[in-house]
Amino acid sequence: MAAVAYLAEAKGQTQEKASTLMDKAGNAAQSAKETVQAKTETSKMPGNTQKTNFQAGEAKGQTQEKASTLMDKAGNAAQSAKETVTAAGQQVMATAQGAVEGVKNATGMNK
Repeated sequence: MAAVAYLAEAKGQTQEKASTLMDKAGNAAQSAKETVQAKTETSKMPGNTQKTNFQAGEAKGQTQEKASTLMDKAGNAAQSAKETVTAAGQQVMATAQGAVEGVKNATGMNK
């Protein structure tokens, strides 16, 4: 039963990490959208086209970098979850094997 609780805890932690990463991704996208909108408004002023294009390029690069970082974090969280679930599964298998051996010993089948 401890292994089942361990699996449930690992699942909860994984879901929490995924939720946090999704929130961060949404915030980054919203921030990028607002930056581009602000720069677009600035570009409507005469003589600011070159500067605005540069700033828009910067905003795009920063957004791509944030997205890349978030994807790396999501991949790391997924790998961590996989390792946790694998370890819990191995613990369940070991516990079950121990129970089988106990039954065999108790019934005399292990001789």
